[in-house]
Amino acid sequence: MAEKLRYLSSYMETKPKFNDRELDRIIEMAWEDRTPFEAIEYQFGLPEKEVIKVMRTNLKESSFKRWRKRVNSGVSTKHLKKRNSDITRFKSSSQKAISGNRISKR
Repeated sequence: MAEKLRYLSSYMETKPKFNDRELDRIIEMAWEDRTPFEAIEYQFGLPEKEVIKVMRTNLKESSFKRWRKRVNSGVSTKHLKKRNSDITRFKSSSQKAISGNRISKR
């Protein structure tokens, strides 16, 4: 038990801190089918495993299971390696240009 608490406390110290807006944006990007995990990592510094942890802790269990099922299905293009080679961008062509801001949509 003490070892588990030690692990959790060390994880909490190294875990990146995000404000509510950033957390909402990470969750929004994770739900979007065409936004790859690499884009989330580029923008927020969170690798896929950390995005999964964020989703697990911030969603209801049923929502998390639905999201994981969708990500692992053939519908989602969450991994650049699985993506069609014709798709070379992270955003829709009708979306405004993204500035250097971490959160430019809001």
